[in-house]
Amino acid sequence: MIERSTVTASKNAKKTRGRPFEPGNQGGPGRPEGSRNRASIAADALAQGELDGILRAVLDKAKEGDLKAADIVLSRIWPARKGRPVTFTLPKVVRPADIVAAVGAIAEAMTDGTLTPEEGHTVVSVLEVQRRAVETADLERRITALEGTAKR
Repeated sequence: MIERSTVTASKNAKKTRGRPFEPGNQGGPGRPEGSRNRASIAADALAQGELDGILRAVLDKAKEGDLKAADIVLSRIWPARKGRPVTFTLPKVVRPADIVAAVGAIAEAMTDGTLTPEEGHTVVSVLEVQRRAVETADLERRITALEGTAKR
């Protein structure tokens, strides 16, 4: 008869959660920073003499009306914009309570199409940082005042 305590469900009785490998890298430091893999190096070697021809062919296709070729050319020459300047009226924020009016103005600008939801989110994030800065300055002023009265 086999005792139940000696039977295990897996070969590895000890659970290794989180870090199954020993600390340190026995295989060396890995690939040097900035080095390229063999496939990229081989592709560059194949295209070395053909780059002008490939570019000319894509440009010719784009001129003929091939939209995919035109997209390739335009995406390299004129990359997508990551952001744009945002201009709309925002109430002045001096106290944390002023944030309510500012967020209302942002919501209104999003409603009328002046701002996209992503731009509105970005502006609200900036306002949140400003609110924390105003709040921190206000707390510092109040603590300084309290410490002054406690010393007297």
